Amino acid sequence: MNNVILFSDLAKQCAPYENISDARPKDKWYSCSYETKEVNKTMRLNTHQIGITITGAAAIKDINGKICVSRFTQEQRQLYKNRDCDSYLRSLSSAGIKMSFSTNSKNLFIRTDVAPGSSRKFFSFDIYMNEKCIGHLDNFDEIHMPQKYSETNHTLEPIEKSFDLGTGVKDITIYFPWSVNCMIEEISLDDGAFIHPQKRRKTLLAFGDSITQGYDAMRPSATYVSKLARALNADEFNKGIGGETFFPDLALTKESFIPDYITVAYGTNDWVKSDKHTFENECRDFFVNLRNTYKQSEIYAITPIWRTDVNETKTLGTFREIEETISKCAEPLNICVVHGLPLVPHDSNDFYADFYVHPNDTGFDHFYKNLYNEILLRKGD
Repeated sequence: MNNVILFSDLAKQCAPYENISDARPKDKWYSCSYETKEVNKTMRLNTHQIGITITGAAAIKDINGKICVSRFTQEQRQLYKNRDCDSYLRSLSSAGIKMSFSTNSKNLFIRTDVAPGSSRKFFSFDIYMNEKCIGHLDNFDEIHMPQKYSETNHTLEPIEKSFDLGTGVKDITIYFPWSVNCMIEEISLDDGAFIHPQKRRKTLLAFGDSITQGYDAMRPSATYVSKLARALNADEFNKGIGGETFFPDLALTKESFIPDYITVAYGTNDWVKSDKHTFENECRDFFVNLRNTYKQSEIYAITPIWRTDVNETKTLGTFREIEETISKCAEPLNICVVHGLPLVPHDSNDFYADFYVHPNDTGFDHFYKNLYNEILLRKGD
């Protein structure tokens, strides 16, 4: 039997994957006082204590003692379940999900199981203390990863690690992997330590394909969406799905909050998979639905970034025609169009993990910086 907690009403048991986005108390300190492990003098956090620190998730549930989080609402998951198996699998990844909290604990312990959440076999949790990375929980050796690492084969199995946090009060952020479905078995702090959930002032809702999901950042904190969210002082809500095209029905669904910023980054898969008529209709309908759903949000349509076959002509047309159609559909709706071709340098060896279409960490750094500058220009800052 699954133990499920609805954080807006902690006294009730309710259906799996209930909404938690707006349910975290903002000014309450919580003592770590659950399930003492006497030998190491640590406290294992319960579902509630973990849940109040989660950002980027729409729902959380306890399945046989493992804590699972979902970045999609129940309605959105059903859409992808009906759409195709690969999209549904990728919807289960933990892209954009984080734990953010203050604590005075000297130690942090994480144990997790993982399952496929993309076509990639490498994954990493990134641990940040006071905005600086102090370590990773991963299944690969970064030093020995080849330059073209995107399709390297690694084992997906339970993994655990302890981290030394030092003395004093500090802010901790745990970035969950974009590439796998995480099932937390244990997160522990020192016996008697406190946790205080942290929340950023703004929210960023990111729609897109594999590049938005995170392909092929080696570290989840290195994706363009994660970096952009930090720059905007926003909590990230990532709806990226590998292989995805414009999906108008998704833009009809609502989150439990009104996002301050929305980015939309489709088109590169449409160019390969679609025809001109279908693409124009789905692109237009997506933006119309999105603007009707979020009338007050700042929306940025990002046209596709460079890829090695950019000069080819597909059934849909040229790569430039993708950009022109997105602009034609978005601009009349007061949606800012950001041209993607200049965002990442046109060098597949140095900036693309697969030497083709998916940026590496360096490529994502260029992506985020150039995109952030474009947003600042549009805002008039």
